[in-house]
Amino acid sequence: MPNFFSPSPLVRRRWRRFKANRRGFVSLWLFSTLFLLTMGAELIANDKPLLIRYEGNYYFPMIRAYPETLFGGDFVTETDYKDPMILENLRKGENRVYFPLISHSYNTIDTHSAHPAPAPPSTEHFLGTDDRARDVLARLIYGFRLSVLFALALTVIGVVVGIVAGAVQGYFGGRTDLLLQRFMEIWGSMPELYLLIIFASIFNPSILLLLILLSLFGWMGLADYVRAEFLRARNMIYVKAARAMGASDRTIMFRHLLPNAMTPVITFLPFRISGAILALTSLDFLGLGVPPTTPSLGELLRQGKGNIDAWWLSLSAFVTLVLMMLMLNFIGEALRDAMDPRKE
Repeated sequence: MPNFFSPSPLVRRRWRRFKANRRGFVSLWLFSTLFLLTMGAELIANDKPLLIRYEGNYYFPMIRAYPETLFGGDFVTETDYKDPMILENLRKGENRVYFPLISHSYNTIDTHSAHPAPAPPSTEHFLGTDDRARDVLARLIYGFRLSVLFALALTVIGVVVGIVAGAVQGYFGGRTDLLLQRFMEIWGSMPELYLLIIFASIFNPSILLLLILLSLFGWMGLADYVRAEFLRARNMIYVKAARAMGASDRTIMFRHLLPNAMTPVITFLPFRISGAILALTSLDFLGLGVPPTTPSLGELLRQGKGNIDAWWLSLSAFVTLVLMMLMLNFIGEALRDAMDPRKE
């Protein structure tokens, strides 16, 4: 009985070559670990406790909102767990409160800070605060997650659209290829930045709007590689044999031709992700990206530009971006070596 979950010998050889590139392999594990950790950012950086033991009862503020009156406060609104009076009640006697490692969320404003914002690094804020008294480390954690998720979504959309467009061009050729090439030339010549400025002035900035606008242009580079692979392979013997046996065009394109054209697609994935992260960061730095309250690496860089004395703002965002780009580039280099057909 065949094992459908066992990788082919070719995949195993490529995986061994990828692992042999220690720099790329370590970068993959580091990047994956950081991404998985930031996916649980609410458990790492949050102004709500993980667990409260108050008067013999247990409460979970991250799951449910509790009124302030429940913990000895005066109001029926949701509890502010950073309030000194509430904290005193939660720590009195046998009561216990357990905060995450960083007791600030990305939008928590520290109204009890002893230093004016932006405050330098301290035991309360490991990387200081920004110009609105928000914890920089918490915003970095949430900003890392947002950047990677945005880049992954943009990459997936670009890959799917690019593969379909390139496959149609390369397989059918002729007039279809000619018309689509002219369309891509016209579409690619449109000023992307100007369009972003126009739409940013018309609509409220949001992640969804950015994703749609960048997706309109992010597929064309990949479509050229897929088109070239399909043009090269469409007249090979196995394609002619499949066509003679009555296989449909869709079956030939996506079952026989596409697997052989996936090498450039997979190789360029890390570089496309890094490009998407840089695009989001650049737009946020220019004020054309996400709303101001959204945690963003570009927004931190813009704050660093506006507060030259607050070196921790620009330095922390810069170091985070450099490490992200280095890891993704190392992964891309390892993938390129592993997928190199000359080493098969």
